[in-house]
Amino acid sequence: MTNISTTQNPVDLPKTYNKIYIHILPYLFICYLFNYFDRVNVGFGKLQMLDDLHLTETVYGLAAGIFFIGYVLFGVPSNLVLYRVGARRWLTVLMIFWGIFSTSLMFVKSAESFYVLRFLTGASEAGFFPGIILYFSTWFPSAQRGRITALFMSAIPISGVLGSPFSGWVLHAFSTGVGGLAGWQWLYLVQGVPTILLAVGLLFLLNDGIDQAKWLSEDERVALKNALIEDEKNRPAEVSDSFVRVLGNPSVWILGVIYFCIQCGVYSINFWLPTIIKSSGVADPMTIGWLTTIPYLAASIFMIFVGRSADARRERRWHLAVPVLMGVVGLLIAANFAANTLVATVGLTIATMGAFTALPMFWPVSGAYLTASAAAGGLALINSLGQCAGFLSPYLVGWIKDATHSTDLALYILAAVMLVGVALVLRVPARIVNR
Repeated sequence: MTNISTTQNPVDLPKTYNKIYIHILPYLFICYLFNYFDRVNVGFGKLQMLDDLHLTETVYGLAAGIFFIGYVLFGVPSNLVLYRVGARRWLTVLMIFWGIFSTSLMFVKSAESFYVLRFLTGASEAGFFPGIILYFSTWFPSAQRGRITALFMSAIPISGVLGSPFSGWVLHAFSTGVGGLAGWQWLYLVQGVPTILLAVGLLFLLNDGIDQAKWLSEDERVALKNALIEDEKNRPAEVSDSFVRVLGNPSVWILGVIYFCIQCGVYSINFWLPTIIKSSGVADPMTIGWLTTIPYLAASIFMIFVGRSADARRERRWHLAVPVLMGVVGLLIAANFAANTLVATVGLTIATMGAFTALPMFWPVSGAYLTASAAAGGLALINSLGQCAGFLSPYLVGWIKDATHSTDLALYILAAVMLVGVALVLRVPARIVNR
């Protein structure tokens, strides 16, 4: 164990953490915003491209989901590379490649090219999110991670708040074929190119860790490192301290299943929310875009509130279980009142608030099981297991919609899967995660 250094002058740690938030969070937040634009804009693109290319709902569901095969296969290797070469350089590389592949979706001509580009985009994105979670663990002890993770991951619902009306507007404004391109082609172009530009900025603006942060004083750097050392010392004996022990730890695999259950709800919303709203009787893409912002806006506010509450109370299990349960209830409401736009939107709003808030509440729970030396592979493994839902969930919804001409049965199934997640969360020992 590394010895704890001493500082020359007292350091106000809360103030120092706020300084870190200001320096690293805004730009990473914007990067993650475009990460989600590029990941889920096919949900809007499908409203036009399926008819233009004569593709079925099942083809769309498979293309949406095949992204996550690449994501799962490359998640752990990508995070291990990041651990060795540093966040700044590796995240830049990932963003450039996924920006290129996401933009290239505008050139899709067949189901096969759709599948290939979605797979390559997923493989490129695989290390970004778990890499950021690992990156946060090099700055913040466990007690601080609920807030920073919630603030960072609020980019997911906010991407819906900003991206949904913008995507609806692009489809509407360019539907006549401006510049020889269809509306859905413009959508991929204008949301993919900024990712490449953001990647260049990341190379110059991100610090690899505390020691490289010249905007911190020497005393602040020492105090921050001491806080991380104390956090490591206070971990329970059951915590895995190497990737080999991670692979043999049943609790880590259970965490992966919990994350899978949460993501089943999240991706059913991400990829099918515009379609579900359209099925309730709304036809205009711009109206669909504006209605889609309601669940995402509510989720972004709720997510930050719950993150602050979890850190303030040092309680993790119920702050995770209750949002997952909200996701279950919301999906059931949406399925039962699918033909009523108002009630379906209320149900989808509750589901989105719950499922999306569960995402940042999950990571402090999983991180409590891993030491710094095990985090690179362990977090990526858990994330990869959870992202399997990204393949299953959209494909299942697409297949059921083609077979039954409705998404209701799929929503019932996904609600049941999330209910399993609630049960597993409540089996997690409070003494490990409530820190």
